[in-house]
Amino acid sequence: MTQNSLNAEFLFVKFPLIFPLIYGFILYTAPDFEIYLIFFTVLILAETHFGATWPFFLNKSNSSYIKENRIPLIFFPILITSLSLIGFVFFKPTFLLVFFAANIYHVTRQSFGICKLYSKNSFDIKFQELFIYIFNFLFFLIGFFRFYFPFISETDLITLNLIIVLLILFVLIIHLVKFRESQGIYTFFIGLIIFYPICFVGNPVHAIIMGVTMHYTQYLYLTYKVFKGRKGNSTIETSKSRYFWVIIFYSAVMSSLSLLGKSSSEILNFLIIVPIIGQMLHFYLDSQLWKFSNPHNRENVYNYIKN
Repeated sequence: MTQNSLNAEFLFVKFPLIFPLIYGFILYTAPDFEIYLIFFTVLILAETHFGATWPFFLNKSNSSYIKENRIPLIFFPILITSLSLIGFVFFKPTFLLVFFAANIYHVTRQSFGICKLYSKNSFDIKFQELFIYIFNFLFFLIGFFRFYFPFISETDLITLNLIIVLLILFVLIIHLVKFRESQGIYTFFIGLIIFYPICFVGNPVHAIIMGVTMHYTQYLYLTYKVFKGRKGNSTIETSKSRYFWVIIFYSAVMSSLSLLGKSSSEILNFLIIVPIIGQMLHFYLDSQLWKFSNPHNRENVYNYIKN
């Protein structure tokens, strides 16, 4: 691996802290551009990351695997689509809460999965898994009691943030003391703080997007790395232009539909369910495609990531 590749991997995967910092800087120094910040972040990072699922999933390397696993890979996505549509129409507040929980769980799983790529000590891995889950569940509760069932007031935020920061520092110190040789401290830190913005932002949209910009860059970098590996395998035919055009087209369409969620027209407003369903499918399909206990995924995904 070249030095440039190592630098890029550090920036986009191991320690992509620069992205939420840029987001936060723009948000708080140019609040009048908030809607543009949200839109362009969704367009450039969020929906491209969701769109990357489809060429990743529908690649020829998965053709026979999909046919052999029709129930989990075809029937369940259809079921998820149907249930999401019903939930959005008839139980919207509850469905959006489930969507938020699924988002946090999905991001948590990826954070821990990336930690496993860089931490080889089994005790270190268990330590990181435990605290990443604890903190992200804590952030889910904070989000619930700030935005869904308001209980935490603005006057509580200074105390809340002080407690959370001290807890994070405490866990990191314990980690450094116990695992001095660990190379996974960077990804562990990112996994702990990825939903931390939920403790201070005033708009729940930023709670989902700001820290999760790091999740987006991790996913885009790793899926592209797999794509390049598959492309180098002469037995797997992959079109580079098709890969990128699918992602660009998907992002443009879904980002535009997301804007319609603010429309005064009920019909146009309803169309936001389309990108939401796309995200729900992304959550589910990734849980199937990145499961490295599966021999197919080890051969067609993991082998290209570890190189």
